[in-house]
Amino acid sequence: MTSPGEFPRPHTSTEAATDATTGAPAATLTAGPDVPAGFTVRPATSDEWRRVAEWAAAENWNPGLGDVDCFHATDPDGFFVGHLDGQLVSSVSVVDYSPDYAFLGYYLVHPDFRGRGLGLATWRAAVPHAGDRTIGLDAVPAQEDTYRRSGFSTAYRTTRYRGRPVRPGTPAAPVVPVTADRLDEIAAYDRQCFPADRRPFLARWLTAAGHHAYAQVRDGRVAGYGVIRPARDGYRVGPLFADTSRGAEAVFDALTSHLGPQDEVHLDIPDPHHSARSLALSRGLAPDSHTMRMYTGPVAPVRPERGYAVTSLELG
Repeated sequence: MTSPGEFPRPHTSTEAATDATTGAPAATLTAGPDVPAGFTVRPATSDEWRRVAEWAAAENWNPGLGDVDCFHATDPDGFFVGHLDGQLVSSVSVVDYSPDYAFLGYYLVHPDFRGRGLGLATWRAAVPHAGDRTIGLDAVPAQEDTYRRSGFSTAYRTTRYRGRPVRPGTPAAPVVPVTADRLDEIAAYDRQCFPADRRPFLARWLTAAGHHAYAQVRDGRVAGYGVIRPARDGYRVGPLFADTSRGAEAVFDALTSHLGPQDEVHLDIPDPHHSARSLALSRGLAPDSHTMRMYTGPVAPVRPERGYAVTSLELG
């Protein structure tokens, strides 16, 4: 991997690919030296990113069924694919959330094309999209040292919990379904838990087909909220933010109340949050795998004690 300040800048190639959605030319980026002839990198169309989501499913990442539509629209120019002789072979997303913060995910190479430097070439072409922003990512443990050599530092470990949720006897606290009129309140609350304003993303995430969102409202204000969505395997909860553990329990129980007895739930919890871990264990979930949250620099301050589950390992 390259180190900070050494990422090559993108430029328009003399060749141009065609965007399958709009028919407009899509700029091709330089992929760096020592890559096979015929290899190019460019922003992905939505249809191409659906193929990338299939790769993620094959890697047991368990993407949500509607993730592509919610994710790709967040920063359409930040989803990159590599083509070798016209065939889709690699991917990485570098989503710019704000002038200060970006998040990297979906760093994948099709199994038939690994070991040829195509992933690194895709990375080198795509990362400049973030400019001078701090970049965050969730790394599998085996790649933590590789990312460190590229200028990332580990902030904390995130553990995925999964299982069939136990039904509590009595609701911990009252919650309400999230409605459109609360979007501004939810976005303002979310900004205290996430290092960038992501209101446009939340407008899609809260209302996407199959998604269920609940909020705890205390003394007339939002004191926590969460979203559950169908995934390839069961359901994924994220985010789950709350002022208190009692509020987090209430939101989690509301989110899972419509599930059948055989339905499994997955959620990703920052390890420093002991109350979040206790919540998962009390509802019958067990640790399944973990990743490392890493950054290239400082991020805007948040309220980590409110973070009971991250939104997505692919988009932060």
